[in-house]
Amino acid sequence: MTHLADARRPPLEGGHLRLLTFNLQVGIQTSAYHHYLTRSWQHLLPHPRRLRRLDMVSEVLGRFDVVGLQEVDGGSFRSSHVNQVEYLASRGGFPHHFQQLNRNLGRIAQHSNGLLSRLTPARIEEHRLPGTLPGRGAIHARFGEGPDALHLFVAHLALGHRTRVRQLDYLSEVIQPLRHVVVMGDLNCTPEQLHGHQRFCASLPLHPVRPPLSYPSWQPRRALDHILLSNSLEADEVRVLDHLFSDHLPIAVDVRLPAACLASLEPRH
Repeated sequence: MTHLADARRPPLEGGHLRLLTFNLQVGIQTSAYHHYLTRSWQHLLPHPRRLRRLDMVSEVLGRFDVVGLQEVDGGSFRSSHVNQVEYLASRGGFPHHFQQLNRNLGRIAQHSNGLLSRLTPARIEEHRLPGTLPGRGAIHARFGEGPDALHLFVAHLALGHRTRVRQLDYLSEVIQPLRHVVVMGDLNCTPEQLHGHQRFCASLPLHPVRPPLSYPSWQPRRALDHILLSNSLEADEVRVLDHLFSDHLPIAVDVRLPAACLASLEPRH
């Protein structure tokens, strides 16, 4: 486990990149099934302790180089008008952040994905994932230049199988021509279900890094949160972090980048 003393060490030290994915559930404290009912009001109304929870979350996120977030609020009534992506970036010491607004409920809720990064992205794109109901998306961040650039996707897929297949088909088209790829997020499916999607697996040999059980956070039984890597990338360690209020557990992995990919990330003068 990375300790706070290591939190501000430079990214890419030793050729490693520390990644984390976390479904934040907008900072709602969930530790039992009945909380889905008794605390459901927090999806629409503010809670006085939510900011303190974010402070505690930021202490953990700050230990990593790149963080992918799902179910964060972009600054609405329910979050006390705090853009949670921006707030966590500031508190965690990330110089770069990006919010993808996926479901806009006006002043009530700004349902979003988020990216926090110590590395400078060369380019960031938003992808609106297909589905009967709008509200699912993926962030595509490119780090470095040329064919050996690192491509990182933060995705939150649908609950329904049919829609999820369409979304994986969409991502397959985007990923296919790329060489060094990370896909991470709440994919709402188990590794077995993911492996059953042949088109996605064939688009690029993305291998899961022994995904740990991450849901529900208080008694994990399913691996719904994933960090998938192309064959060019190696994972030295994968771990699940302690319960951080949400109904999902954060998943972290240390990735070893190949020399060509590291070279593409070096600033050019």
